[in-house]
Amino acid sequence: MQFGRRQFLGAIAASAASVICERGAAQALPLQTASPWGFMPACNGPAAAIEAAPGAPALLPRALAALEAHGNSLAVRDTIGIVDFSAPSRDPRFYLVDVASRAVTDTFLVAHGKGSDPANRGWVERLSNRHGSEASCSGSFLTGALYSGEHGPSRRLIGLDPENDQAIPRGIVIHAARYVSQDMVAQHGRVGRSQGCFAVAPAVITTVLARLGPGRLLFAAR
Repeated sequence: MQFGRRQFLGAIAASAASVICERGAAQALPLQTASPWGFMPACNGPAAAIEAAPGAPALLPRALAALEAHGNSLAVRDTIGIVDFSAPSRDPRFYLVDVASRAVTDTFLVAHGKGSDPANRGWVERLSNRHGSEASCSGSFLTGALYSGEHGPSRRLIGLDPENDQAIPRGIVIHAARYVSQDMVAQHGRVGRSQGCFAVAPAVITTVLARLGPGRLLFAAR
């Protein structure tokens, strides 16, 4: 069967509209609880075209592509987290983005791993997925169950890419740490370092964990 010009253009438009989901499809779907991190993935919803809002992080197109690529692993597509490891740790480089509007709703300071910044300069020099590296890793993470651990309320992360597929056995999570604060930035020009986890300030951990609840995407890169 051959396409006419109108059919061809219609197919392109339909394909372009499949990049991210609309707000109406962003409600949480029922989650199964058979896995150790609290749920198994559900299906993704319909999509809308990409158009970044003013002030959106440079990584947004890559994060939205990851949202589409891993759609079958994500239960909720209303909010995504983006961590820009190309920025220094003194900058708020953890973004929460509303998917429907592509607008940044919050930004936070976030630590990177000791192994990513051996000289403690506040910049990520390398990323690693290796056990014992104490480095941050990049890629797409599925947000998992909430738990209370050594650092208080925390959220597990499941790596979806080859460069972060050891996140669960390495214990890479979102947690709070006192070494992440504006006072640290004012005093040292950087925040402290984690062992590879996404550590945020204790004052914002409740907001981060609530807004980036289970079944969502956290995308990190540089």
